[in-house]
Amino acid sequence: MNDQGPESDPAAPSVLSEISQTRPFARSGEELVVSLLRTADEAHRFMAGILSAEDLTDQQYNVLRILRGAGTGGLPTLAIGDRMIERTPGVTRLVDRLVRKDLVERERDTQDRRRIVCRITDAGLSVLDRIQPRLDQAVADFEAVLSPDVLSDLGRRLDTARQALREATPSS
Repeated sequence: MNDQGPESDPAAPSVLSEISQTRPFARSGEELVVSLLRTADEAHRFMAGILSAEDLTDQQYNVLRILRGAGTGGLPTLAIGDRMIERTPGVTRLVDRLVRKDLVERERDTQDRRRIVCRITDAGLSVLDRIQPRLDQAVADFEAVLSPDVLSDLGRRLDTARQALREATPSS
C-alpha cells in the first residue's frame, strides 16, 4: 500500500479508461462528477450483492436501518425521507413494499391523525441481523484494500465535495 492514496495507485484504472473515453474531460470538475457517479454505482452494486439474498434494495435496507435506529417510537414517513442516504420522492411506496413484506408496520399518530408513524417489525430486525455478518465481512474486505488514513481522508474529501455540490446546485 502506498501512502499517497488511491489517486496515485498506477494499478487503479482512471474513470476515462473505465468508460472508454479517448478524449480528456474539458474540466476537472466534470471528470470528478463522472468519477463520483461511477463510484456510487460501484457502491450500489456492492450493497446489491449483499442485500439480494434477503430480496431487499439498498433503499429498503436504508429504511430498515433508519427505523431500527428510531426505536419503538418509530418515525413519520417524512422524517424517514429526510434521513435517507439517497433521497427519493417515493418514500411512501418504499414503505408500502416493506409493509407487504411484514418488515415494517405503520399506524396513524394518535396526536396528529394526518401523520403516519412507521416502525420496524421483529421480522425486519431479524432481516437486519441476518444481513449484518455479510455486510461486516464485505466492509472488512473493502477496508483491507485501503489504509485507515486513506479511508479517513477520502471520507473528509467526499464530505467537502457533497457540500460544494449543494452550494453549486442551481435553484429551480
